[in-house]
Amino acid sequence: MSLVRIHGTNSADDKKHLNAFSAVALTIAAYLMIIIILENIFTFPLWARIITFLFLLFLLSSPLGIAIKAQREDTTRLSPTFATQRSPLVDCPETTTSTKFSASQDSVAYHELPGEESQVKAEFDDKKLKDEEDMNILQSVCTLNFWLLFVAMLCGMGSGLATVNNISQIGESLGYPTSAINSLVSLWSIWNFLGRFGGGYVSDIVLHRMGWERPSFIAITLATMSVGHIVVASGFPGNLYVGSIIVGVCYGCQWSLMPTITYEIFGVRHMGTIFNTIAIASPVGSYVCSVRIIGYIYDNVASGEGNSCNGTHCFMLSFLIMASVAFVGCLVAFLLFIRTRRFYKQVVLRRLGHS
Repeated sequence: MSLVRIHGTNSADDKKHLNAFSAVALTIAAYLMIIIILENIFTFPLWARIITFLFLLFLLSSPLGIAIKAQREDTTRLSPTFATQRSPLVDCPETTTSTKFSASQDSVAYHELPGEESQVKAEFDDKKLKDEEDMNILQSVCTLNFWLLFVAMLCGMGSGLATVNNISQIGESLGYPTSAINSLVSLWSIWNFLGRFGGGYVSDIVLHRMGWERPSFIAITLATMSVGHIVVASGFPGNLYVGSIIVGVCYGCQWSLMPTITYEIFGVRHMGTIFNTIAIASPVGSYVCSVRIIGYIYDNVASGEGNSCNGTHCFMLSFLIMASVAFVGCLVAFLLFIRTRRFYKQVVLRRLGHS
């Protein structure tokens, strides 16, 4: 915490540095994905492993260079020589007066005067915005929107986490080699990251530019996750590669969208408490899906040596149930989208416009 400083800024140049951090993160994810895939195809000699490791260290240290460059640009921009420049507004204030501009400005101001109806609507929206921003955890729990979001996350995060918890055992039952199973677990982390990054990025663009409500993306990702569970249940050759990509990306999207929706619906004042309360849905859903569904069914169908099971039937029924759970979460998220649609148009988009 001794390294943390509050840095006030209003410069648009910060965006390019933040984009540079994002580009580095995406580059590292792509690099690791390529290396993992190549290691399953070829056997790297020692010198190749050293080179790939050194290049990875370079990528991991590159954000420090971005920070140093940003600090230098800030120092240059805020240097004392910049303050010595004279403004024409200070030197010749009388030359800035324009009767034509003043008249047009008055005309625009006249037309922008709110009528009685629009003023009442604005006051209503302000009150609604204040009420939402002042919501605490007890007030939030008493709303239907809280429980709709909680149930949607329970279905999505629970079934997604149950998949990664059992992906090794699924691979063994389907006859995947050990190296492929280890790669699947590693690649899952990359799909999870891409889902978190892409889900937030795409939903931001669509919300700001097109006005689409963010809960609709929860419904879309849960519907897609349901398809991923069906792919895992099908058992065709290579199904775990396809299924893990779909489920991993959609699972990551849940963790990107849920905190943002929590802030937008319940406000930022008590966001930490409300967010972590909704996040309880992840371990609860994982326990129900992993232990009470997948584990219970696997124990009943296992008949091999050491209570093991081989074949597509070991997890087919489990993941068909997982697909149904994700689809139920999709319906719940769609109901949340319907309930918050008007709120997003009246409050959230207006809040974004003010910011």
